[in-house]
Amino acid sequence: MCYTDDARPPLPPIGGAAAEQGDIDLTAADGNRFMAYFARAAQPTGAGMVVLPDVRGLHTFYKELAQRLAEAGIDAVAIDYFGRTAGHGSRDEAFEYRPHVERTSPETIDADVRAGIEFLRSGQMGDVRSVFTVGFCFGGANSWRQSATNPGLAGCIGFYGVPARVRDYVGRMSAPLLLLVAGQDFTPLDEFQKFDRELTEAGIDHRMVVYERAPHSFFDRAFEQYREECEDAWRQILDFVRDHTAAATVA
Repeated sequence: MCYTDDARPPLPPIGGAAAEQGDIDLTAADGNRFMAYFARAAQPTGAGMVVLPDVRGLHTFYKELAQRLAEAGIDAVAIDYFGRTAGHGSRDEAFEYRPHVERTSPETIDADVRAGIEFLRSGQMGDVRSVFTVGFCFGGANSWRQSATNPGLAGCIGFYGVPARVRDYVGRMSAPLLLLVAGQDFTPLDEFQKFDRELTEAGIDHRMVVYERAPHSFFDRAFEQYREECEDAWRQILDFVRDHTAAATVA
């Protein structure tokens, strides 16, 4: 797994507030009903974020991350992957996630992400003009793939993703990508460098940031030794969102 039950997302540099947050259910186009968690910004910027968790699905880290994003002015919804096979229930460390991960597919994940996108655009969260995705580990590559499979996104962000899982989608990508790479991750750095070149050759708007000394899952408040990397990763996310959020329409 990527994050344990003790992991907590680092605090963003912007000290706002979440106006409202809580558990909800979303329904995908194929009828799948699944768990999600929303957080609405007290001072919204017009940006919305769908959060794609690691292999364990919707656990505490990602609910808190949705709150942290809302505090930074980004309306957020974090989704669970396992409504079709595990139903509703706890995703703590005792959850046997592996059989459920193996029964997911790019198509079902994309459908669930689409339900999250539609929720953000529905008006229930206010004026969300630009929708992004962010994913971690299993969710990292799934987030990048949304650039190809869910048109109209403003950008797709991934931590610790595996380039091989999205290589076949590069030619279809349209939304800008942000790649946040741990230099000491399980995936060799040269794989990310190759992916970076492939995206450049395909003309895909993207940015890759490598944290050379950081391990997999470094984006965690518990890792005091990686505080600078966490702070920079937040800056990268917020700058990326700001740069790709549509301006408000002036009446």
